[in-house]
This record gives sequence, structure tokens and C-alpha cells, in this order.
Amino acid sequence: MSLAAADVHVPASVLCVNALVMHASSSTSYARARFLHCALHARDTSATVRLREHGSCREVMQRAVTSGVSRFGAVAAGVTIAGGGLIYALENSVYASSDAVHPYHLPWPHRGNFASFDIASVRRGYEVYKQVCAACHSLKFIHYRHFVDTIMTEEEAKAEAADALIKDIDDKGNAIERPGILTDRLPDPYPNKKAAAAANNGAAPPDLSLMALARHGGDDYVFALLTGYFDPPAGIKVDDGKAYNPYFPGGVISMPQQLFDEGIEYKDGTPATLSQQAKDVATFMHWCAEPFHDTRKRWGLKVRTALNLTTVE
Repeated sequence: MSLAAADVHVPASVLCVNALVMHASSSTSYARARFLHCALHARDTSATVRLREHGSCREVMQRAVTSGVSRFGAVAAGVTIAGGGLIYALENSVYASSDAVHPYHLPWPHRGNFASFDIASVRRGYEVYKQVCAACHSLKFIHYRHFVDTIMTEEEAKAEAADALIKDIDDKGNAIERPGILTDRLPDPYPNKKAAAAANNGAAPPDLSLMALARHGGDDYVFALLTGYFDPPAGIKVDDGKAYNPYFPGGVISMPQQLFDEGIEYKDGTPATLSQQAKDVATFMHWCAEPFHDTRKRWGLKVRTALNLTTVE
């Protein structure tokens, strides 16, 4: 298939693949790849783009290989981006139907192939969760042992667990409460979903363990939602017990504003502004969704380095 000078009708799900291939083909291809990315990001189901002097797809791939990219790497990257492009297109087509405001992008320090979490921010985010969020939201997939050697020392994690009262059954079958240990989950604020809904105007607060990865926009969405409370514009009716937030689908959310300037006091003395609290708790929520995020990236770097060394021709 030739990509010579012509108007080519390109399906949106293929744009990311073409962008990758063209990026590998020449040093001036960034603008072309960026153009394709923008066309896809515009949520069009297809786009007509004019491509010139790229040669055939086979020639482009061959140039990528001869420019230092191994055949294994080129094929693996192509397959990965093809799947990612399809998922991206489907995700954005669904999001396009939502009436929520798209969250703005922020320069999170843990984004990127070689980036790691800001551990100080994660620890502060845990403080925000304990003092503000834990009264309503659970973290059912997080155990105190996850804190060890990631955001706390073992002694700190044990002390943190011991401060919690865990409901348990003793050897005689009696219900008891005991100090927590490392293998315990963080305690739930409510005994069941019905109790949670009854205490919150009929809307049970969701578990936050995977929230940072479960919502479109991820960390950006969490930050925007927590800082995005405004007075409702004319024509928008907000019932008692609810609040207006344009980043939430429908614009009306059951959770009132929770974070305020100096609403808590950080142990490390960091000024607890509204945006600082939102940033820290969003970082902590992402850590909860990926507690082994940094370890995974370190191993990924080692594996990629080993593969590059073993696939050099």
C-alpha cells in the first residue's frame, strides 16, 4: 500500500499506528505524527489527511529498522500501538457523548516511562485521605503491608495499623475489635453498602482503590473534581444535599465540597492549600491503584535493556 502524494481516507483507529511508523521514518516526522494524533483526539470517526513523500508502508518500516530500531522492537511497538490506538478511539468516542467538562492536563511527576511517584506527596495524600476521605470512602484493596518499603518503613506501617480498630472473630466465635496488623485491610467506614447509602442521601460513596485508573482523565479528573465546585449557573437546578461540579457527568454531584484551604495540617509543615491537598490525595489514589508502580517501571527498564542487548544484530 503506497502513501505517496494523495488524499488518503484513514480510519481513526489506524491513525496512531501510522503516526508511530512515520515518527520512526525521519527526523521531520514529528509534525506529521502530531497532526494524526490531533485528528484522532478530535474524536472524529475518520479523517482525510494529505500525506506526501513517505513511500510505501514496507519502505517506512524498513527505514525504521535500518535507523537503529530492531525488527523485534518495531513489530512489538506496532502491535502495542495498534491496540492502544483502538482503545483510545473507543474511549474518546464514549467520552465525547458526556456533558462533563474535560479535565485539564497537569504535569504529574509520576508520568513517563522512567518517572516515579513523589513519595512525600503520596504520604501527604494519605493524611488527606485519613482526615477527610476515610469517613465515607473505603480502600478495600489496600492492606497495611502495602505501605512497607513503598511509602513507609515497616515500623511506621505497623504503628499505623495498630492505631486502627479491626472487627474480627475470636477463637470462641465472638465478635471483637482488635488493633490492626500489617495483613489487615484498611477498615471500611460502613458495614455494608445499604448503610453507606442511607448515610449519604441514598448514594453510596464509591471505593477509591482503583478510582484513579477507573475514570477518564485519571489523576487530572480527580484533581479537577476536588477543586471544581462552583455556584450553579442560571438554569441548572441543584437539589438540597447536592452540589454543582461541571467535571462530574450531569454537573450535579452528591458529594459536597470536601477540601478547603488549611482544612488540615500536614505533618511535614507543607501549606495545606486546596490545590495542594487535591494534588496530594490524587497522587495517593493513583498509588493505591498501582502500589507497585515504581517497582514495575524499574523491572520494565531492566527487561527493555536486556531485550535491546539480546536483539542487536
